[in-house]
Amino acid sequence: MARDKKIIIGNWKMNLGVHEASLFVHKLEKKVKAHRSVEIVLAPTTLALQTLSLQVNYRQFKLAAQNFYWRDHGAFTGEVSATQLRGVVQYGLVGHSERRHVFHETDKDTRAKVQAAIRNHIRPVLCVGETASERAIGETNDIIHDQLIGGLANITSEELPEIVIAYEPVWAIGTGKNASAADVKQAVKAIRTQLKHLYGAKAAQEVQVLYGGSVTNDSAADYLALDDVDGLLVGGASLDAEAFAGIVEKAFISSKESK
Repeated sequence: MARDKKIIIGNWKMNLGVHEASLFVHKLEKKVKAHRSVEIVLAPTTLALQTLSLQVNYRQFKLAAQNFYWRDHGAFTGEVSATQLRGVVQYGLVGHSERRHVFHETDKDTRAKVQAAIRNHIRPVLCVGETASERAIGETNDIIHDQLIGGLANITSEELPEIVIAYEPVWAIGTGKNASAADVKQAVKAIRTQLKHLYGAKAAQEVQVLYGGSVTNDSAADYLALDDVDGLLVGGASLDAEAFAGIVEKAFISSKESK
């Protein structure tokens, strides 16, 4: 996907049941305008994915899995594989801070999930970011370095443009603490620098990089105005139809201004 197209992902986390999700999408369909220059992605609970895959207009919305297991099939009770999600979702979140810090997923787990998504033709959204304590001692770039290397091992330069990177500082997720535009600019620069070291300048510039962390309708424009930020990973605000529609509209305005 070309970098002139912004990506706005709404991560609903563990909210909205199947019926509630369906009703919410009906509301979003009326409020959110579809734009060719903005890819709008919804990440509902796994339970709602099948229903929404039959409901949504794919010209307006794409779907993402919040999580999946890296094996394609087998005796893994309770898990859902990327293979089972193939054809239902177009994107899959990988390495989200809650998967890393609440469920203790390792870089090895993240790496395996990225590869599983790629081989099943699902675009992985690899999330990277530092905690408050890591930030306080100046380890932001080191954490980004380690998480990128850990998540992208065995990915080729040809496959890299299919991967989306989301910078989501753990200290800014669900806390109401906003990373400044300068903070985000510096972190995204570190991401692209590391990708350049790993894959070369051309590949590094082709990758879409998003920001996520307490994004609101009020703060979205500042992040979208940054040259190297290609969209947003939105949490709480994605459960507010008015706010989410506003964020999408700001992404559209930003995409026009960048041309």
